[in-house]
Amino acid sequence: MSVALLSAAAVGCQDKSKKPEEQIQGAGGSSEPPPQELYLPSGGSGAFADLPVVSRRLCPEEMVLVAGRVCVDRYEVSLVDRSSLVSLSPHYPPTELAPRLHATWSKPRKEPVGRLGLLAIPELPELPGVQLKGTADPTARSVAGVLPQGYLSQKTAELACQNAGKRLCTEEEWLTACRGERHTTFPYGDTYREGVCNIRRASHPARLLHGDASRNHLDPRLGLTEDQDGPLLKKTGDSPGCKSVWGDDAIYDMVGNIDEWVAGPRPAFLGGFFSRATTAGCMARIASHQSTYFDYSLGTRCCKQPG
Repeated sequence: MSVALLSAAAVGCQDKSKKPEEQIQGAGGSSEPPPQELYLPSGGSGAFADLPVVSRRLCPEEMVLVAGRVCVDRYEVSLVDRSSLVSLSPHYPPTELAPRLHATWSKPRKEPVGRLGLLAIPELPELPGVQLKGTADPTARSVAGVLPQGYLSQKTAELACQNAGKRLCTEEEWLTACRGERHTTFPYGDTYREGVCNIRRASHPARLLHGDASRNHLDPRLGLTEDQDGPLLKKTGDSPGCKSVWGDDAIYDMVGNIDEWVAGPRPAFLGGFFSRATTAGCMARIASHQSTYFDYSLGTRCCKQPG
């Protein structure tokens, strides 16, 4: 594969013939209508109505018990290498493609001028040794105060959760967790409130860096862009009001910051990312990509059965 393809202009979300490393169209493609409340096939009155309630203490420390039946990561996933526990860069895919992207974007290039709203051009992020070699075995973790992992395909997100002894959340589990105990449209209520969650930002990172929101969506610098309102991508937990409350605990950033892959026969990611112009809240959903698709705006969080 030619390295030049990695920085080629986008050709659109609908192009299914492209390899994942060639698909650089943003995750802002056409979406299906927001889902209705989803239920398990049991036909109960709620998504988990027919499952036994368990004690909250059966969830790992970094997870929150949802509806008494499933543990959900409190924060969006960041990654470490499974064997060395070295933190992986959130600005590259945790695959053999990372060193190729690093080499491509290390080359001198003519940058567009007149980046309206861009405070500074970010430096190219470096790669830890294990990721630079392309041998990282991604393992999910859920911690506060770090940039969440982007550049995840559904398949890689699934692997990262499995390596942590967890799994991808189903769409039913994710939606129930996002809406909280009060069953609201947004984590904080039924009415959209500007700025509570990190979504609908006025700037788009690709437009700031490249003058075109549809180009270069594998640029490792996209997650480091800032405008007059601060970093576009925030650290986990840095939007304290964007929390889905369960008992005396809460799950953070299920709406905005970064889109989150879920499990299912048709690949889908939920919640929206920082520059997506949506007020659908927990019902924000994109299902127009294959499971191998990834870009800067795609991450996940994991689920686990209690016990």
